Amino acid sequence: MAGMVLERFLADEAATARLGEDLAMSLRAGDVLALRGDLGAGKSSLARALIRAMTDDAGLEVPSPTFTLVQSYEARVPIHHFDLYRLSAASELDELGFDEALAQGAALVEWPERAEAYLPKTSVLIELVHLDDGRLA
Repeated sequence: MAGMVLERFLADEAATARLGEDLAMSLRAGDVLALRGDLGAGKSSLARALIRAMTDDAGLEVPSPTFTLVQSYEARVPIHHFDLYRLSAASELDELGFDEALAQGAALVEWPERAEAYLPKTSVLIELVHLDDGRLA
């Protein structure tokens, strides 16, 4: 996942939500957004904003898929939210239906480093880093 590097300072939760909304406008079937960052870095917040924008439902309940490992949403492009934090082996992605999910929609992947070899080379990596006055994406 090497290529062009862009940085965006996110001063607060609202700025993180705006980034999610911006990303939602360009997401297409087959796209993979790999969200990397420490616990509490804002991965789930970014994913929640993107999913709400994709479904055009600002009040949609978007739980973190930490325990279910994947949550799917009907939208203009079906979106599949994967959380690989609890994945035992990268090969478990097959059991989760990762390839099928990409064939029919797009994917958000939290903790992509747990299965990096299985992700498409065209995946877009978004790394979130805590700063004293916000976060950097």
